Amino acid sequence: MKDDDRTVDGDRDAGLDPRLEQIRARILELDEDLIRLVGERRDLALEAGRLKEALDLPLLDPAREARVVRRAAQRARDLGIDEELVRDVMWRIIASARQAQERSTSWGPPEETT
Repeated sequence: MKDDDRTVDGDRDAGLDPRLEQIRARILELDEDLIRLVGERRDLALEAGRLKEALDLPLLDPAREARVVRRAAQRARDLGIDEELVRDVMWRIIASARQAQERSTSWGPPEETT
């Protein structure tokens, strides 16, 4: 293994500036938050899908999905964040929930069989 292939923990960077280590530690904390929030958002979308199914409503609502993404992009613009990045993330989260709702995803834990 080359020195450049070491883990994200930064063992090859031991002894670097303490500020860099603080920044990296904060990035790891934010990564944990992002992962948790993405999962929570996806879970809520799946719950909404189950409720729509119970109410005999269509699972897909492309107009609403587009509004959600536009709202997120506008909020990103307001905050000075790359709106295209936010659009990409939002569409990916929506697509993941949609795939799960349609039961067409090939990843994740297998469905229980009886």
